[in-house]
Amino acid sequence: MVPQILATLHVTFDGRARATAFGLYGTVMSVGSVAGPVLGGVLTQADPYGLGRRSVFLLNVPLGIVTGPARPQVPARVPQRTGPGPRPGGHGPLRARAAADRRRDRRGARCEGAASGSSHLPTPPGGPNPCPPAGLQGLCGSPADTDPLWQDVRYCTQGIVPPSGVRPNCLKTTPNYVVLHGKPETQHNHLLLPSCRITGIECPYLVTSNVANYWHEAWENARRGGDVPVQYPDIGLGINSQAARRLNQLHIHMAGVRDSTQRRLQELEAAGRIAPQPSNWGDVQYRAPVTGTQGSGDRTYRILRLDSLTPNLFALLNVNVVRRFGLDMAGQTLIVVPKMTAAGFAGAFYVLNSDSSLHDGTNTCDHLLVYG
Repeated sequence: MVPQILATLHVTFDGRARATAFGLYGTVMSVGSVAGPVLGGVLTQADPYGLGRRSVFLLNVPLGIVTGPARPQVPARVPQRTGPGPRPGGHGPLRARAAADRRRDRRGARCEGAASGSSHLPTPPGGPNPCPPAGLQGLCGSPADTDPLWQDVRYCTQGIVPPSGVRPNCLKTTPNYVVLHGKPETQHNHLLLPSCRITGIECPYLVTSNVANYWHEAWENARRGGDVPVQYPDIGLGINSQAARRLNQLHIHMAGVRDSTQRRLQELEAAGRIAPQPSNWGDVQYRAPVTGTQGSGDRTYRILRLDSLTPNLFALLNVNVVRRFGLDMAGQTLIVVPKMTAAGFAGAFYVLNSDSSLHDGTNTCDHLLVYG
């Protein structure tokens, strides 16, 4: 029954209410584990009505009397989940929010469909809370790990207060991911993190077909009209290599990029210097220097253009760059810059990759993203 109870609490409550519900659940479980054997022993010893050890079931009588009046408050039916994203149903604001999320997802799918010339795109992969199997914990991390970002995720998803006592501001929580403030806290610096334990880009589970499409979700939240929009003229999404990051829970930066970066990428596209398809991503002619934030200088990137973020970017990188050149996935940085014009989003994405094997390469996304 424990998984069903936890799932019910997760769907029914949100934010601080969820933390309170999980806290009360933990208290009841703790008290029950102590009081249960004692009361069971007392009842068995007393042997009322000659029931013997079956007398322990008499405990259900007062519980039924107390909880019976609450039954009309329980929804008669919870709609079944049919795909990734927030669960439908629930009470009041939760139902309204779920409906809004479904409308947003449909709008995003139509937008990407128009950009790619297709009227229908496959649903981004990932089911409810798709996590690496236990056999990959050595590479992807264990749920028992104490990484600070992972502890923040556990607070948002399970209500477990971090040992520091500092409760993060959970900007958005879903079965697949959470969104938190980045540091420094600005209106254009957020983080999207998996709701299950994944240390970073080196986790081999990220290149499988079962993993949630975190890049798609980051764009859907960061774009204008998204749930957690990045308030900056040009948006960038990025992930650091294993060596360049300080915290070990996978996190996609949702931040700004300089207008000069946007112009440079469009100039490269006009000059035929951006790979038109993933299989060309690593070709020499599609490597180009891009100037970073002020004072950081030029860095060399492999640059690809995509019409949507429906494909698994980790898998594309692994197949077309990492394996092709005998590189290490852990050493890669990955940046996504939506193509923007004066009219708004232009229906395409520039996907940049770099590592220390390139001349003037880099293993961090920090040169291009604007946080402060």
